[in-house]
Formats: sequence, structure tokens, C-alpha cells
Amino acid sequence: MLIVMEPNATQADIDTVMERVAALGYTARALPGAQRTAVAVTGNDGAVQADAFVCLKGVKSAVRVSAPYKLVSREVRAEDTVIDFGNGVTVGGGSFNVMAGPCSVESREQIIETAKVVADAGATFLRGGAYKPRTSPYAFQGLKKEGLELLAEAREVTGLKVITEVKDTESLPLVAEYADVLQIGARNMQNYSLLEAVGRQDRPVMLKRGMSATIKELLMAAEYIVNAGNTQVMLCERGIRTFETMTRNTFDIGAIHMLKQLTHLPVVADPSHGIGIWHGVPALARAATVVGVDALIIEVHPRPSEALSDGPQSLTPKNFRALMGQLNQLRTLQ
Repeated sequence: MLIVMEPNATQADIDTVMERVAALGYTARALPGAQRTAVAVTGNDGAVQADAFVCLKGVKSAVRVSAPYKLVSREVRAEDTVIDFGNGVTVGGGSFNVMAGPCSVESREQIIETAKVVADAGATFLRGGAYKPRTSPYAFQGLKKEGLELLAEAREVTGLKVITEVKDTESLPLVAEYADVLQIGARNMQNYSLLEAVGRQDRPVMLKRGMSATIKELLMAAEYIVNAGNTQVMLCERGIRTFETMTRNTFDIGAIHMLKQLTHLPVVADPSHGIGIWHGVPALARAATVVGVDALIIEVHPRPSEALSDGPQSLTPKNFRALMGQLNQLRTLQ
């Protein structure tokens, strides 16, 4: 249930509603908005009686929420969530950002060089993996703490915000010390212990759609994070596994549209993983931009043929600069 407060409701009115929710054995979460505050009621197995709230001072209405992903649903919050990173960088609410960098942090030279390239081209976030969960235990697993330190140095040099993957609860505290955004990879989308752990962090989270996950499952995974207390969540469409073998994944453009309709959380697109072939990345990036994503995350490497991971889907600096020019032109038409 969503309890909608009057625009002139006081904090005391809101507190009274939240106390009534708690007295009934449910959980209350205040959702401040531009015009009014609403209180979301969660933790109920059955219907919540509206009569318990509509009589309270400052309450405008009590609305039943049909979606099981209550806190991330547009039924609960019609306005877009906007995540503010400071220095004029925001994600959501009409802003547009590009996150770019290599799949893996490989060396100081590589990450600093790439960071300068993507920053100069107009990116606002530097992506790079320090901890790399890989299909094969023999594949490069990342530089770990050294990789995080190099990302922090690249941030100092360029001013870019850093997004990097968290692979487990054990490494989470260390990653959170260095990252501006905690990325939950596709393999961990339903790692509920990790979702709840990042939900207790004061760091924005980007949650990637699982390899075979439905849109509903992605939204329910996001609900775990928000329910744990962290409302700074972005959702990432990165392609799903289908019977098709010509591309790495099947990039679901329709999912971007549906997510924008169903949730107030910012939506990010990952065309690099979406197709897995570098020459297809610009086309998918343009398509996602037209559909209305809040941000793109794109793999860029100064020498893709030498990359320790995901070289075939990485753009060269030249190709990335060309793509940024195309995206800027598209944005002027919207």
C-alpha cells in the first residue's frame, strides 16, 4: 500500500502514519517527492486496510500497489529517481551520462591512458574491473586491491567518477572505499546476501540484468537493495542469453522501454555485452539512446587486441570518440 500525504502535511503527520504502520506489524518507508511525501507499506502478506490510515491527519489517500516490486515501482513513486554524484553529475531525471573504460584494469599505463581518452571524449564515469568473476578459474581474475588503487589514481587525474564490480560480500567493504558506484554483475543479480549487503552501503549501485533473467526478476532483485535501505540504484540492460549464437547476447531494447515505464530507477544500457562484437556496439548504443536510457556503459581499450578480457567487444579510442560525436548529435534531436 502507498499512503499519499497532503502537500502541506507536517513531519509530525508523517511520523504518526509511520508509527501506525509499525503498530500494525508492517514496515514503513517515507518517500519524499517534489510535491508531497508518500509512505510505502511493505512486509504485509495480505491486503492492508486503508481505513487505518485515511482518517489520520495529513493523509490524502491510501492506494493499493499491485506490483510485487513495491519500492521500485512507478506506482509508488511517479517521479524519476535522480542520483547526485556532486560537481554537476547526476544520473536519472533527464540527464545523460556515458560510463567508459576497459573490462579489466591491467596496468597503471593502460587505465590512466584510457581514463584520459574517455574523459576527453565526454564520458563522466570510468569503468574498470579490479575483481573479475570469470567463467574459467584460469582466466585473469583482476588486480584486486591494486586495481582499485589504480582506479582511484585515474579518478584523481581526470575527475571521472569510478564504477567497478563487487563480486562478493567479503570484498565489498574494500571496493566501497574506492568506488563511486558499486556494480553488481549479471552472475550476481540474484545473490541475495550481496544485494542486501550493498543495500546497507552508502554508495550508488548499478544492478545488471542476469543472463537469463526476466524484467520482473531484475526489478525484484532491485527491491532487495532498496528494501535494505539504499535507494540509489540503477538498472542495467546488458543482453540476455537466448538460442542465438551469432552475437554474445541478445540485446533487449524492449526491456529498456518497459523499465522506463515500470520503475522510477535510472536505466543504463550496456551495448558492449549486449552484442559482444565491437563494430556492433555503436549501433546498439545509438538505439538505446533513442529509446531513452539514462546512461550507457561502454568498453574502451587503447589496444583491444592486447586486452586480458573482452577485447573483441572493446572500442578503440578513435571509435569511441566517433561514437560520442554521434550520441551528442542524437541528443540534440530529442
